[in-house]
Order: sequence, then C-alpha cells, then structure tokens
Amino acid sequence: MQEKDILEKIRDPSSKQFGFSLLVRHYQKPMYAVVRRMVIDHDDADDVLQEVFLKVWKGIDNFREDARLFTWVYRIASNECLQFLAKKKRRFFLPIHDISSELFAKAEQSAGLSGSEIELKLQKAILKLPDKQRLVFNMRYYDELKFEEIASITGTSVGALKASYHLAAKKIEEYVTAG
Repeated sequence: MQEKDILEKIRDPSSKQFGFSLLVRHYQKPMYAVVRRMVIDHDDADDVLQEVFLKVWKGIDNFREDARLFTWVYRIASNECLQFLAKKKRRFFLPIHDISSELFAKAEQSAGLSGSEIELKLQKAILKLPDKQRLVFNMRYYDELKFEEIASITGTSVGALKASYHLAAKKIEEYVTAG
C-alpha cells in the first residue's frame, strides 16, 4: 500500500483507525529494526516502538506532508531511541561506558543479533559510538538511506552528517582491526 493511500484512510474520520492500523503494519518491521539496533534489547525495543506509534497516533493529524510519511515516522523513532537511552543513563546515574557495557552484554546474549565473531565485533564497535553518531551510522549503513534523507529525519545538514558518518566508520574500522 502506498503512503498516500494510508494517509487518505487516516484523514477520513470513518476509516481513521483502519488507516492507522495499515500504517502500523506497513512500518512496524522496519521501525522495529531501527529501534532494536539502537536499544539492543528486544523488550526495550518493543517498549520504545509502542511509544513511537503512540506519538504517531497523537501527531498524525498535524502531519503536513513536508516530508514522506516514512521520514516522519523514522524521525519519531530516532528521537524516541535517543530519549530512551538518555533516560536510561540518567535513571541509573551511569557513565556512558557502563551503558555501553550493558549493551555489549545484551548484544552477546541477543538471538536477533547473534552471528559470526566479526558481526559481534562490528556490533560492539557500533555500540562504542555516541548515540547520535550511532544513529547516523545505522541509517546509512544498515538502512542505506541517502544523506539527504538522513538530514530530513535528523534536521542536520548533509555536510555534518557526512562528517559524522566518516568519523563513525573510522572509529569502527579502528576497533574492528585492533587486537
């Protein structure tokens, strides 16, 4: 189903709930992947995803179609991930390296992220990145989004995103090739 068809159903009061259900079905899997790569834990990802769709429901009437629906939902998911991670750090009064250690442990235990040794090393390298840099790296590397799309989602300039991605890739390469 096309975005415009989903929006048409949502904008019609008689089919709003059905349209929203279509939206959730259409974006649930890709947004789960986005969220899971950021928060690692399945239960946390489910909680964050629920918040994402709650915010989408509350804000859909204000969606102006300045960007694609996908971009708008992705932006909400990205912001929710960053807020979740920030709350987690504040709640436990943990420095960044302690949160990273927790995420490393979850990555090693996680069936969804299991794989070869090099995949696990890549995941650990990505988890060492600051949250926003990790988000940009994931968008470009895993989701294969163009820098223009990432800029639209994050509200960051293309030049800054390219620099951030390059720096992230360099850090990851250094981590993976070290010892």
